[in-house]
Amino acid sequence: MNSLLHTPIALTIAGSDSGGGAGIQADLKTFSALGVFGCSAIASLTAQNTLGVQGVFPIPPAFVQQQIQSVLSDIQVGAIKTGMLATADIIAAVAESLTAHGQIPVVLDPVMVATSGDRLLAPDAVQTLIEKLMPLATVITPNLHEAAVLLNTGVAQNLEQMQTQGEQIIALGARAVLMKGGHTNGDQATDLLITAAGVEAFSASRLQTNNTHGTGCTLASAIAAGLAKQLSLRDSVKQAKDYLHNALLRSETLHIGQGSGPVHHFYSFY
Repeated sequence: MNSLLHTPIALTIAGSDSGGGAGIQADLKTFSALGVFGCSAIASLTAQNTLGVQGVFPIPPAFVQQQIQSVLSDIQVGAIKTGMLATADIIAAVAESLTAHGQIPVVLDPVMVATSGDRLLAPDAVQTLIEKLMPLATVITPNLHEAAVLLNTGVAQNLEQMQTQGEQIIALGARAVLMKGGHTNGDQATDLLITAAGVEAFSASRLQTNNTHGTGCTLASAIAAGLAKQLSLRDSVKQAKDYLHNALLRSETLHIGQGSGPVHHFYSFY
């Protein structure tokens, strides 16, 4: 049998970050660091650096679909990660494309706002994401602010509220939710994986660093990398949490830009 059939491959459908710290660029770096070949379909272009987002140019939905089809018609993709999709029309186009490939695990990162505070998802696109894309996802990975937007409620302040909101997102149609606790207080940064089987916590010591650009993209693509290697969802989340923690820990060795710098995706190679 051709050994190439066993190469773990993941596809990211997301926005391009010209500064290299988030989006497609972060996803591909994460895939490579974790031993997964990365493919991409670019849904939006951004003019972006460590200080913020200066411009967004959404790709026509039909061309986003053409990129996805081009990859999936030829390459045996083991997992798909979606990130910044920008508009309701692009979300609908991505959902339509993925419906025909329901056997492939999907990690949905509901990118809404950049680390800098810049809005990356049109307000009218949230409902389209909930109705069309969320039911296709193996897991959705909102931070606390994104979860609040999805539920049109306040931001969770503790683990109990995080669990409640995660269960409410399951009720909206998600199969599994990873509630990211990076914006809570305390010495531990705890994420909650909520599935029909129950709740599991993944904790790591909280790190004090300004190099947090692209953390959400990196975590979601690390989960997709695990799924592409046929790990369970739980093991994929654990691997991803460990990888991001170390990438944050080693980020202080990087000196990039004047604002919120990136994590160190390739810390294990230096």
